[in-house]
Amino acid sequence: MISFLISIAVLILGYFTYGKFVERIFGIDKNRETPAIKLRDDVDYLPLPAWRIFLIQFLNIAGLGPIFGAIAGAMFGPSAFLWIVLGSIFAGAVHDYFSGMLSLRHDGLSISEVVGIYLGPNMKYFMRFFTIVLLIFVGTVFLMGPAKIIDEMTGNFWNLWVWVGIILLYYILSTLLPINKMISKIYPIFGLAMLLMAIGLLIALLFGDYVIPEIVPANLRNMTTNPTETPMFPILFITIACGAISGFHATQSPLMARCIKNETLGRKIFYGTMITEGIVALIWAAAAMAFFGNVDLLNDAMLANNSNAAWAANEISTNMLGKIGGFLALLGIVAAPITSGDTAFRSARLILADIFKTDQKKIKNRLYLSIPLFVIAFILTQVDFGVIWRYFAWSNQTLATVVLWAITAYLTYTKKFYWITLIPAIFMTMVCSTYILIAPEGFELDNTISYILGGIITLIVCVLFMTLIVRKQKVYQITETENIV
Repeated sequence: MISFLISIAVLILGYFTYGKFVERIFGIDKNRETPAIKLRDDVDYLPLPAWRIFLIQFLNIAGLGPIFGAIAGAMFGPSAFLWIVLGSIFAGAVHDYFSGMLSLRHDGLSISEVVGIYLGPNMKYFMRFFTIVLLIFVGTVFLMGPAKIIDEMTGNFWNLWVWVGIILLYYILSTLLPINKMISKIYPIFGLAMLLMAIGLLIALLFGDYVIPEIVPANLRNMTTNPTETPMFPILFITIACGAISGFHATQSPLMARCIKNETLGRKIFYGTMITEGIVALIWAAAAMAFFGNVDLLNDAMLANNSNAAWAANEISTNMLGKIGGFLALLGIVAAPITSGDTAFRSARLILADIFKTDQKKIKNRLYLSIPLFVIAFILTQVDFGVIWRYFAWSNQTLATVVLWAITAYLTYTKKFYWITLIPAIFMTMVCSTYILIAPEGFELDNTISYILGGIITLIVCVLFMTLIVRKQKVYQITETENIV
């Protein structure tokens, strides 16, 4: 319990210390006009209250990540606590802050366009394709998943495809309507529900008869059932994504960068929501370890239920929080993926708008870009998505890695302290390259060979990055006056 409480305290302290340090490195300008004011169109560019933006951003980046990912990560033991704390403070929150603030400085541009500015046109084209495909995958899976859950909960009262149609209709409306008509009204409610559920679990852990394992040397080992098949590095760092660092966040931050009234709010909105998500992930990881008795029993329970994190989340919330917990669990398990799906489609629309430079004030322009997205998504609902979805976790962290390299390039060009993102970028490059070599959905190579090849790939990426930086510095000589921040 002591380690758990210290972990929460460190996360909060990290916001007020390291978050302030990161903000100072970026260099905010409270007098600079933000895109919400400068480009206001009352559709995507629209000033919103800071508290509302915070809750929207929190739910945008959270979804099911800090619940399901944390439960799966808890199977490794208290090492999950360390990754959540260190990942959130030094990687995830930094990634989210800079991706949001660079979008803010570039008129609310989507992350693919921001990456292109700092890593070149080839990476921009790759990121356009990569992020749109990823967002369509997210939207499609979060279309079918909640529909199946609701269908099961209602005893197949309606046909599954009726629920799919209802959710799809909601997605269409939330993608097309101005952000203050639906998203800004619904999201704060669901975001608050997710926070209340986490607070309820925290109270239950503190005052209930639960034992949370401590972060001691004996517990800092791989506590999964078969450590050889699930090596802590890199599996843990892919499993817990949204609770530590997630590339999906970078696709969501531009939505709120178009609604912020002043740059001084950036640390609260971008860095702060990631720290909040880290706290939620910590609570769920601790609840998973404590509720089932210990980490070994958690592993046994998950193995007996096909590693179904949704089942575990429902068991934990309903038993620890009673009827209220069951209701909040329903909101979390059903509403959270839906609210990730709709912003995934909205983000994809905005990326396409940036690519084709299409004004989004007119509804017909939004329709032109959105209809193909939903047609593709509906077609994909007919496909067995199980194999494809297993690649999402790796793709998500790969996206985060690319964004970290882009931020490092920006910091290098502007002669700022680039180590704050260079170190996480190198680490995540090693994680992603090793994972695809070692994982069942990858090449399934021997662990040792995977580590060696992962190290070689990481070294090659570092060399290529240094070469790019030297070349681009000579060509661009980027300065503030050239609108590159």
